[in-house]
Amino acid sequence: MQKKLLTLALVSSLFAVGATAVQAAEMKIGVVNTEVILRDSPAAQAASKKLEQEFSKRDKDINAAGQRLKSDIERFEKNASTMTEQERIRKQRDLGERDRDFQRRQRELREDFNQRRNEELQKLLRQANTVIKNIAQREKYDLILQEAIYVNPKIDITDEVLKELK
Repeated sequence: MQKKLLTLALVSSLFAVGATAVQAAEMKIGVVNTEVILRDSPAAQAASKKLEQEFSKRDKDINAAGQRLKSDIERFEKNASTMTEQERIRKQRDLGERDRDFQRRQRELREDFNQRRNEELQKLLRQANTVIKNIAQREKYDLILQEAIYVNPKIDITDEVLKELK
């Protein structure tokens, strides 16, 4: 009697698993490669140009200051032996302060750039997610994933998202 119940339970669970597999096979699934969206979409390229314009002057100014500092350090090293000790100490302090200021300005530029880039990326991701949701509703997708280890090209909808982002 117990063997019959165990066999019946096993058959029931196998049937349930089989039914779930059939249901899963009927699901409509899509995958979007977010990296491609963030790299190739017109909005991403426009954001990149916008950031470049926004930070290019500041970057050039900092690079020019770095070049001046480098040439002043080289000049100091070349002429240090002919300077008085007080002159040498004063010049070393001055160059040290300029170097710290230069490094601080570089760090601030990187931080500001990264913050602005992240803002632009978040804006782009919100736009992409809206487009993805619209595609999902319009084409009756059951599930859309962003990122996967392997994607069959038949379910990759990245190009469709890119077209709608234009």
